[in-house]
Amino acid sequence: MLNRWLWLSALVIVLDQLSKAWIISHFAYGERLAIISVFNLVLAHNTGAAFSMLNDAGGWQRWMFSAIAVAASAWIVWLLRKHRQQKLFCFALALILGGALGNLIDRIAYGYVVDFLDFYWNTYHFPAFNLADSAITCGAALLLWDSLTEKKHGTAAG
Repeated sequence: MLNRWLWLSALVIVLDQLSKAWIISHFAYGERLAIISVFNLVLAHNTGAAFSMLNDAGGWQRWMFSAIAVAASAWIVWLLRKHRQQKLFCFALALILGGALGNLIDRIAYGYVVDFLDFYWNTYHFPAFNLADSAITCGAALLLWDSLTEKKHGTAAG
């Protein structure tokens, strides 16, 4: 059962890395392509964390976020083994694992995370993100959903 979740994580990593390779090969840094009135493709670099926090911290954040990703990945694999019967929980963790490792690959390879999805409304731009970020966000939302529905039905989480 663990292999199924690791394969899902691997699929997230592959799709994330392929999409980033495509954007890198077709865009110059900062170049934008309007797709619809609220969405652009853009090549952006994020040396920080979510929403570019600590983006200008001087470089130490690359290694700190890499170490956090490695530790979180090990913990997620342990959780996947321990809770293998909880399908939604494991599905969510597998998405988070794939996203964390996808962004870790960028940090190691480039020193930053490649972002390219740019949503906006009028002059407000949501920080650019990528497929790994999307997988992490969806996984986190599913973990929240799982925790709410388990308590509602009276089943134990552990």
